[in-house]
Amino acid sequence: MTSRHWLIIAGFCIALTGYGQKPIFPTPLSPRLANYQIDVKLNPVTKKLDGRETLTWRNPSNDIIRELQFHLYLNAFRNDQSTFMRESGGQLRGDQIDRNSKEDPYGSIDVVSMKVRDGEALAYQFFQPDDTNSDDHTVIRVPLNKPVGPGETIVLDIAFRAKLPKIFARTGFSRDFFLVGQWFPKIGVYEPAGTRYQPVGPGKTGHWNCHQFHAHSEFYADYGVYDVNITTPKDYWVSAVGLFQSEKLHSNGTKTILYHAEDVVDFAWTASPHFQVINDKWKRPSGGEVAIELVMQPEHVHQAQRHLDAAKAALTYFDKYLGKYPFPNLTIVDPPLHANGSFGMEYPTFITAGTASFLPAGVRVPEEITIHEFGHQYFMQLLATNEFEEAWLDEGFNQYYEGRIMDATYGARSAQVDLFGFRWGDLESSRDSYVHQDNPALGSSFGNTWQLPEGQYSVLTYTKTATWMRTLEGLVGRTLMDEIMQTYFVRWKFKHPDGQNFIDIVNELVPKRLGTKYGPNMDWFFRQALYGDNVIDYELLSLKNRRVNEQQQSVITVQRNGDGVMPVDILVHFDNGHELMLFWDGKGRQHQFTLSENAKVVWANVDPKQKIYMDTNLNNNSLTLEPSSAPAAKFATKFLFWIENWMQWLAWLA
Repeated sequence: MTSRHWLIIAGFCIALTGYGQKPIFPTPLSPRLANYQIDVKLNPVTKKLDGRETLTWRNPSNDIIRELQFHLYLNAFRNDQSTFMRESGGQLRGDQIDRNSKEDPYGSIDVVSMKVRDGEALAYQFFQPDDTNSDDHTVIRVPLNKPVGPGETIVLDIAFRAKLPKIFARTGFSRDFFLVGQWFPKIGVYEPAGTRYQPVGPGKTGHWNCHQFHAHSEFYADYGVYDVNITTPKDYWVSAVGLFQSEKLHSNGTKTILYHAEDVVDFAWTASPHFQVINDKWKRPSGGEVAIELVMQPEHVHQAQRHLDAAKAALTYFDKYLGKYPFPNLTIVDPPLHANGSFGMEYPTFITAGTASFLPAGVRVPEEITIHEFGHQYFMQLLATNEFEEAWLDEGFNQYYEGRIMDATYGARSAQVDLFGFRWGDLESSRDSYVHQDNPALGSSFGNTWQLPEGQYSVLTYTKTATWMRTLEGLVGRTLMDEIMQTYFVRWKFKHPDGQNFIDIVNELVPKRLGTKYGPNMDWFFRQALYGDNVIDYELLSLKNRRVNEQQQSVITVQRNGDGVMPVDILVHFDNGHELMLFWDGKGRQHQFTLSENAKVVWANVDPKQKIYMDTNLNNNSLTLEPSSAPAAKFATKFLFWIENWMQWLAWLA
């Protein structure tokens, strides 16, 4: 035991589990279908991994499984002919593969051998379930001579070798910094009948869900227990998913670190001789603690408190408004700027942030990335949705919560930027990204990520989803929105929910709490916001005052410009100070209100509480019959737009 791992004695009953060890969680939190014991050695000179893996996999279905399917993610970087490289062109999130590098920038993984424990050796075949690219080697099928029956378990011993790519897409090396993600042969998810969109009934069976590695998709895996021995040079600091267990020094100048994790869907790790480590803890309001390990670049240590404060804000907010973070620890990795392709990535209990030494406090990039990546602990890890097919369930929901947390913590109008008098909020940044597309009707948030319209993945998955989630909140209210999300989390954690599971909860709770205010269900909303490409734009077209038969009348005309339909409120203000809230179902192209008051209308505002956050043009939502004294914001808006795009270049969120 070394002093670095004070968290082991910091009041946790950190127990070993898995292979003959005492468990961390006395009762498993998940089904634990895919369990790994891995020994891996890193050669920091050649950038290669030498690994041995024991996989214990249990058939969750009533089907007879005659083949297994595995991801070999690192083969996405084997050459320029993989599907990932063809789709991305070697560029991702503002970074690109350095083909002129003196060091080999490509990566790969080879299965040296695979055999059933105490049984036959297995052969495998590359195949491409998503396209016809025979050069893509990111998925293999492994036929079995002896099938795995319902509920049965198979144990495989696998030897593999891998070459890490130069970091430009989440994983690899940059100089002597290593972020090792998606690095081992990883079994796909077998979805039994009734799981997600799999139909049930006589003759219905499950299927393997094991997609190729695409440029704009992330990952999907089953829960399990991991015990991973990592061997590196002895002067390298190693942090990883899960909890540190032991460290063993070797006479050849290396050391082996053992990490253990339970009820997680993935395992990643980092190594570098330069990390400076800061330990802290977050105290749960309900009791207990979460140990926080922050591993930072020396040049960024002055920003350590910014990362820690952001992590604690996220832990506190999610604990209060969504659900309990069940793990006893959280590791935050600060990559060097030259490894910015590894900024903003999420793994269970382990996230990467991203910053630059010159960033002023008013540009909250490290805070935003830390909060965003921590949020994935809920959607990527605790719910484990399918990011290949429904990325919006993870990235979009997480973007929505990022906005809520950032705005609540740093100010709704200053969460992202508060610099030289310019301010920019987080949720409004998401809305701005969506509504200022050249064509907001270009596509829906729903669908396989690699089949979304070109160039629209981030908007449709992240910011459009966050914007329609905020619109749903506006319609039903924050209290009911929290109940919906808490119900979704409690009901579906550790179970791989799909989009319909979420919609079913909305349709269950909204009529129960609000009656028929929005009809028998909210399907009309999801047809437009999620599955459709409808554009919402309501305009206050005109205000008029007139005298009719000695009576004062006011005429307010509201217009629907887009093809989207939402119910809207209209607030009317009269010259005697009286105000009146009107309601329109929003279905017609125009609606005219004629009001008889003993006063003249002064101004009116469509959607005064901004419930319809998807409205693409808020500038036409109000009219006044008196000149406005508000200063023009044209140049400030242009400056903020520049700031926002610069921030996204620096650290585009994973």
